[in-house]
Amino acid sequence: MATEAKTRPHDGDVDAFLATVTHTVRRRDADTLVALMQRVTGEPPVMWGPSIIGFGHYHYEYASGRQGDAGAAGFSPRKAASTVYLPDGTGAHEDLLARLGPHTTGLVCVYLKDLQTNDLDVLEEIVRRSYAAVTAGTFTQRARESSS
Repeated sequence: MATEAKTRPHDGDVDAFLATVTHTVRRRDADTLVALMQRVTGEPPVMWGPSIIGFGHYHYEYASGRQGDAGAAGFSPRKAASTVYLPDGTGAHEDLLARLGPHTTGLVCVYLKDLQTNDLDVLEEIVRRSYAAVTAGTFTQRARESSS
């Protein structure tokens, strides 16, 4: 039985959500990330779940057959750091991440504590490449190929 994704887009007010971000650096960085991601994707910011701001969407399909839709670019101003989501995985961007400045990574997340210490041109290129990869269908294609 297929389960429905927990994180889905909804008509929540992005500005109202951002107004609840009390950490001054996260709030400042959220404004920067909204502008950067909107410029890169050409898409408006949309709330995905209670705390993720997404831009555009893509369809994914895993080798297991599970499939759905997710934000093609996005971030969340978390308490410890701003989390930037790269649906095609951080490994696809190792060359640029090496030049980004202070950060940590997970499988699909880049954690940034203060964007003023990062190279925003590099971050913009990372988001641009990731967005292009997932909206062109290459991510879905790789997922399907791995099931063969």
